[in-house]
Amino acid sequence: MKANGDNYFRRGLGLKAEVKPLLAEAYGSELVQAIKAADYRLTVGRLTFRMARSLGFCYGVDRAVEYAYETCAKFADRRIFLVGEIIHNPHVNQQLQDRGIRFLLPDEDGRFDFSAVQADDVVIIPAFGVKLEDLEALRQIGCIRVDTTCGSVLHVWKRVESYARGGLTAVIHGKHFHEETRATSSQVLRYPGGRYLVVRDMTETELVCGFIRGEVEASVIRKRFVDRASEGFDPARDLERIGVANQTTMLASESLAIAARLAEAMSDRYGSEALPERFRSFDTICSATQDRQDAVKEMMKDPPDAMIVVGGFNSSNTNHLAALCAESTRTYHIESARGIDVETGIITYKSAGGLDVREEKEWLPEGKVEIGLTAGASTPDSLIGETAQNILRLEGLDPAAIGLAPATEPA
Repeated sequence: MKANGDNYFRRGLGLKAEVKPLLAEAYGSELVQAIKAADYRLTVGRLTFRMARSLGFCYGVDRAVEYAYETCAKFADRRIFLVGEIIHNPHVNQQLQDRGIRFLLPDEDGRFDFSAVQADDVVIIPAFGVKLEDLEALRQIGCIRVDTTCGSVLHVWKRVESYARGGLTAVIHGKHFHEETRATSSQVLRYPGGRYLVVRDMTETELVCGFIRGEVEASVIRKRFVDRASEGFDPARDLERIGVANQTTMLASESLAIAARLAEAMSDRYGSEALPERFRSFDTICSATQDRQDAVKEMMKDPPDAMIVVGGFNSSNTNHLAALCAESTRTYHIESARGIDVETGIITYKSAGGLDVREEKEWLPEGKVEIGLTAGASTPDSLIGETAQNILRLEGLDPAAIGLAPATEPA
């Protein structure tokens, strides 16, 4: 279905059946299906794989990748560009590049150069969405646009738009440099005087709360948030009335806690009777992000001996999953199965909650061992399955011999 004319596609391109086999081949996994069929627990020799009951591709990511494949099929005779990355997964992005899609990458300030794009080209808008100014630039070029912006992201946009329309400043819990947060914050600029402020965590939230209560100087707020607030941001003016939103992939419990702290600060300053006029907060937490976080929390009630989290190192929701698991068990965040070297036994992983990449050789315990598996919303089943296969190979087992039975013994 088209929208806004023949050069804008928002609801697919009518080729779902055609690309379905390609997607299954590229991103499916028989081993993952076997583990799910065994009630998410499969024992092979001394190894027991336990899989989170919600993991991997979410609906929004699945839809974005599907639309990208449909675009390649429908416009095979045209140049196809992608604004940034379709999702934060290097494997998926590489596969799109291999299909001929050209990536337009931003500079360090998040700005895109569209000078190479012409009117007869096709441009894919990623699941994160893009800033208003970028949407307008593409519209002015007149190119065909395939918009894969996630519905959960659009839900947040509606909230921050309503805040701006009502004269409230949008306080957004997110990473100010993240594509989604840049796109979300730009939505307030649809309205004259629209303002936003991005808080990264509870520490920055407490600083804002301190100002609201009159305990922190405005100069401190300006300095701390100089690169994460709307132009001309004036704390005295712009923090009198606020509405809270969040980047959809942030830790759900933290987003809720931040909203509660801001509400408390506004109540302390203006009185609880003034809250309906001065403070608003709606649930803009992505259900898929919540489901994946809830699934690992349930697993951690009886944690496995080690937890493998598969997903891009720059994937926000994957990093949060790793941090949740690390509270209860040894956790290894790897981007793909290549993080497990079958020849040496070394695992290369990103530290949970950190930035450093580490290597460890003696990571797989002796004796019977439970290995937990989960993955971020931008990780396909194929990468989860390949990871489990590499662990089996470390044991000298042939992954191709693993059937649907919940327990087997090595040959």
